[in-house]
Amino acid sequence: MVSLPEELQARETAARQRVEELQAEAAELAVRLERAREDLSRLEITRETVAQVLAELSAAEAAPEARVKDALGPEEASAPHGVGVMAVPPWREGLVAQVLPDMYRDIVEIVADAPGPLQAKQVVPRIGLEATTAKIEGTRGKLKRLVERGWLDEEAPGQFTLARRGPGRDRANSQ
Repeated sequence: MVSLPEELQARETAARQRVEELQAEAAELAVRLERAREDLSRLEITRETVAQVLAELSAAEAAPEARVKDALGPEEASAPHGVGVMAVPPWREGLVAQVLPDMYRDIVEIVADAPGPLQAKQVVPRIGLEATTAKIEGTRGKLKRLVERGWLDEEAPGQFTLARRGPGRDRANSQ
């Protein structure tokens, strides 16, 4: 016959083992949950970016063609809308921020008005968006695109300023 203290000890050991197993499962679920959240965030950013690109393309098609031809060179103004269309044209002498899509123009103006370099998380609330990871990452992508096209500089990783040779150091929103 088993004594009561021995039975309690056996049950305590079994309960302790079950707790450890559940803790291991919980840790694994936490890792899986974080991966799923990252996947969701990437999908949200992708969906928002696609929606924005489609909206910009629609707006560009609806805009008067004369205004676009004045802002761009003749070879760029005659390019068809659709695949291969560059919504953010490369900066060149004489090109003003008004040729950019609204969101990009707002970003350039905010960066131009800032006393120093800005990070994406600082730009997001200034353009009227909620400071969520998806919005910050989407804005970071726009900032990087503006750097690639010569409108902005990235002095240090994640620190964006108006390009030194960019849209006239005379403030983008004053034109």
